[in-house]
Amino acid sequence: MLPYEILRKIKRLEIKTSRLVEGALSGGYLSTFKGRGIEFTEVREYVPGDDVRAIDWNVTARTGYPYVKTFVEERDLTVMLAVDLSASMDFGTTTGTKRELAVEFAAAAALLAVQGGDRAGLIAYTDRVELFIPPKRGRRHVLGLLAALSAIRPSGIKTDLAAPAQALMRSLKTRSTLFWVSDFLEAGRPAAGGPTASILLKALSKRHELVPVVPVDRRERELPVSGTAEFADPETGERILADLSSPEFIRAFKDWRTSAEKERAVLFNSLRAEPVWLSTGSSPVTPLAGYFRRQARRR
Repeated sequence: MLPYEILRKIKRLEIKTSRLVEGALSGGYLSTFKGRGIEFTEVREYVPGDDVRAIDWNVTARTGYPYVKTFVEERDLTVMLAVDLSASMDFGTTTGTKRELAVEFAAAAALLAVQGGDRAGLIAYTDRVELFIPPKRGRRHVLGLLAALSAIRPSGIKTDLAAPAQALMRSLKTRSTLFWVSDFLEAGRPAAGGPTASILLKALSKRHELVPVVPVDRRERELPVSGTAEFADPETGERILADLSSPEFIRAFKDWRTSAEKERAVLFNSLRAEPVWLSTGSSPVTPLAGYFRRQARRR
């Protein structure tokens, strides 16, 4: 049985996100995902009476004969949540941590999925897979998923995106929407005896709709104007005491920030994915709703 505090936390989370789901997000979710409705299967020769809008012009130009695309109806959708639980996600200098923000985002996305009659699943990871919950339908399933995510105490502290990517390559058999919550700073790290995470993520993005979700704290983008502060790397334990007015430290911080932003941009461009940016101290609903609006316009 879960501790009382975890149960209270899940109840508060459900009430908060359910209100948001019923309002700002539900219409956007349905228009973005339910509007797809069909899935491409193959091309065949055109016959009189076919819808001319279904003509595959590339194949037609190549063969010299008109061909049309054929489709089958999609029966349902799977929403998979990949959530980073490494030690760096416990960072936060406002009213919450990046990990708390990730859990709130997962709650909104999972509740949206089951409200729409779709399946939701979870993989939580550090430098290993900490938790895997296969996709299923239903409110009870989602509440159990969120309870497990809130209660877990990770055994690892570092980040390795390759481990969950490999697990998802094996487990996701049908095309899914994959919300991947991480700072994405370890994508170049090789898997044990295998390819880098960036290569694995690119392979996943070809099979599934991969949506990077990036929680950030304002102190990862800007420093206080003055004073002295101790900085600690939660994944290595390394600590430094820094003079925030030091030109050398300011320059080193800007170089780190620029490098991190460039690394993420290169990865997202290779995935052809538009990230959803979250900020600690703010609700994840506004950026998620913005993502749905943009996707609906494109479709």
